[in-house]
Amino acid sequence: MFETLKKQPADKILQLMLMYADDPRDQKIDLGVGVYKNAEGVTPIMRAVKAAEKRIWDEQTTKTYTGLTGDSAFTGGMTRLLLADAVAPEAISAVATTGGTGAVRLGFELIQMMKPGGRIWISDPTWPNHIAILNYLGIEIKTYRYFDAETRGVDFDAMMEDLKGAEAGDAVLLHGCCHNPTGANLNMVQWQEVADLLNARRLLPMIDIAYQGFGDGLEEDAAGTRLIASSVPECLIASSCSKNFGIYRERTGMLMAISADTARKPLVLDTMATLNRLAYSFPPDHGARIVATILNDDALRADWMAELEEVRLSMLGLRQQLADELQRLTGSDRFAFLAGHRGMFSRLGVSPEIVERLRTDYGVYMVGDSRMNIAGLNSRTVPLLAQAIVDAGA
Repeated sequence: MFETLKKQPADKILQLMLMYADDPRDQKIDLGVGVYKNAEGVTPIMRAVKAAEKRIWDEQTTKTYTGLTGDSAFTGGMTRLLLADAVAPEAISAVATTGGTGAVRLGFELIQMMKPGGRIWISDPTWPNHIAILNYLGIEIKTYRYFDAETRGVDFDAMMEDLKGAEAGDAVLLHGCCHNPTGANLNMVQWQEVADLLNARRLLPMIDIAYQGFGDGLEEDAAGTRLIASSVPECLIASSCSKNFGIYRERTGMLMAISADTARKPLVLDTMATLNRLAYSFPPDHGARIVATILNDDALRADWMAELEEVRLSMLGLRQQLADELQRLTGSDRFAFLAGHRGMFSRLGVSPEIVERLRTDYGVYMVGDSRMNIAGLNSRTVPLLAQAIVDAGA
């Protein structure tokens, strides 16, 4: 039977990782993989995470299963972190998942159960795994324009024009903050217009928020999600702890479903628990328990927030340094958008040919659509990257 299997399309980012590892050059720069790195090129374990793990080690007495929906201390803490008091707790159903990707997959499957044969609208561009999962599940994809290749900002008029073609019952996938791969975000006026359109056309929003705290701050990064969640009758939110808690390998995430009809909460929660059961039975607990320990302890939470702010400001500093260096080298402000983008990623807006030239001639590794991970830089490599971008003809 195995001979009937077909080779699957290679993951371009994973391919890039292998190519980078095989490159013998000392001056190579890895801007492909979406993980945060400090100035030493290390993805550190956060102080509060270490302290929480120590506490868990000392105090935990069992490794038996948690519930199908996960630990309520985790889902409750994460719900408060993301939504604050924007939505009444009795309207929210939440389950722990295997990372943000697991939350996204679960959300797509829930949509598929609610409306077989339904459509999901995604931004063009979006995180490639959104597309891969939807294709695997056989869900029809519709795209809305999002990124303006000239300004390197949000093409909001085009986005709204495309979404006016959505039909009642369609789902719309939105990035809560720090849009991946572009780094270009909606402002609050635009978020309100999106909420109005969702209501007018009776569309179901699903928000993927994987970078809360990496953009403008924990509260600011959640503002768009809170606005949508409090404005529409139903909403799905997939969140990840990989980035802002730095626990990538622990696969810690959560899916929330919000309904105006609180009587439906038991059915919604039971359905989500069933989807968890079918996928992996009980969700993993270690990462969730780390997060719950931090969020429910004032001292740990304060230390986590302080370190997360250091990470955020570091990335903003690198953005500004790169924009300034490119302006110095080119005498032009055409790369000023880099300082205005938020989160780990920016799309440089150059051709695949220039991306290839950056890799082969200068050892700069970024995804073929010119998405680069700003967190892969440091103050020493920023001038090297800027010079390479100019020399490659960008």
